[in-house]
Amino acid sequence: MAEIRVPTLGESVTEATIGRWFKKAGDAVAVDEPLVELETDKVTIEVPAPFAGTLGEIVAKDGETVAVGALLGQITEGAGGAKPAAAPAKAAEPAPAKAAPAAAAPASAQKSPPVDAPQAPSVRKLSAESGVDASTVPGSGKDGRVTKGDMLAAIEKAASAPTPVSQAAVQVRAPSPADDAAREERVKMTRLRQTIARRLKDVQNTAAMLTTFNEVDMSHVMALRAQYKDAFEKKHGAKLGFMGFFTKACVQALKDIPAVNAEIDGTDLIYKNYYHVGVAVGTDKGLVVPVVRDCDQKSIADIEKSIADYGRRARDGQLKIEEMQGGTFTITNGGIYGSLMSTPILNAPQSAILGMHKIQERPVVIGGKIEVRPMMYLAVSYDHRVIDGKEAVTFLVRIKESLEDPARLVLDL
Repeated sequence: MAEIRVPTLGESVTEATIGRWFKKAGDAVAVDEPLVELETDKVTIEVPAPFAGTLGEIVAKDGETVAVGALLGQITEGAGGAKPAAAPAKAAEPAPAKAAPAAAAPASAQKSPPVDAPQAPSVRKLSAESGVDASTVPGSGKDGRVTKGDMLAAIEKAASAPTPVSQAAVQVRAPSPADDAAREERVKMTRLRQTIARRLKDVQNTAAMLTTFNEVDMSHVMALRAQYKDAFEKKHGAKLGFMGFFTKACVQALKDIPAVNAEIDGTDLIYKNYYHVGVAVGTDKGLVVPVVRDCDQKSIADIEKSIADYGRRARDGQLKIEEMQGGTFTITNGGIYGSLMSTPILNAPQSAILGMHKIQERPVVIGGKIEVRPMMYLAVSYDHRVIDGKEAVTFLVRIKESLEDPARLVLDL
């Protein structure tokens, strides 16, 4: 008999919800066969069987919230399965031991750190991502300072609490009349949807968010795409869309206006001299934002292939957690759903996001004459604490100039 436990889920992810078990107690399982689906606040993952045997007791039922290292169930190994079983069983054991620093912490917590003692960047980051106030965590470091280990132990302890969502974050409505209630369907929000709701509301509560608009004539980009799309697909094995052009245009604009690629860290501004662009992808479980890294070093073909791969794996629930972390700027395209104009919400802790919209033929004045052109409204939402209005408007104009004259993207102008 060996234990099945919640695996390490990635940096800052401390708990998951049981989505569903693929097997019932007593079912035979093959090695590496998926046993249970776990939903985290970022991705959905499957836990495979470490060896062949029979699924025994299922400890964590569908819908339950479990912490990293928690016991999910047990497998009775088949013939010859005892030896390989020993490794997974032992590998899972250290997880609960993470709580040890929390037990030892009070002893060293007798020393209080200086009031003005700065927190380590790793501690601030974990506090911001998890919602655990670092000032309430007993410190085991020098002079009672809170360490990364202290934070991880506190986060794990909070994750094991029976209520995964704080009461302040829960919106409770008045009950419906009996006739209406009989025609309603109540469905529990997934962890991903709960996280989306919490993060978007947090952004509205903390950032000084503002949106600026412009419109871009897509004639030249569309002509370029029509001329080369067949040759592009034949050579690179990927379709030539608009996202490659928009991503490269954003990178050039970010280089010109560094504040848009910055973020707040306490009383400091962090200017990032790298360009990791998140691309929002809609799935049946909610919105996810995989990150295309170092876009300034990638060609349009490389970017298009990365986005196509991320989009496919996002819809299949196969994205890795690290593929959705570390973005410096985000692009979201509501135009694929028919949106003509919107005000996108920031993807924290980033300071700006670009909203693309539907291309629509409209009459515009060109050289004193009215012409019909394929136009798209663009929106940049930004954190006014970091980015001034002049910088935001200039940033959007840079994108407009690059798209209306795509040669700028090739010549790096």
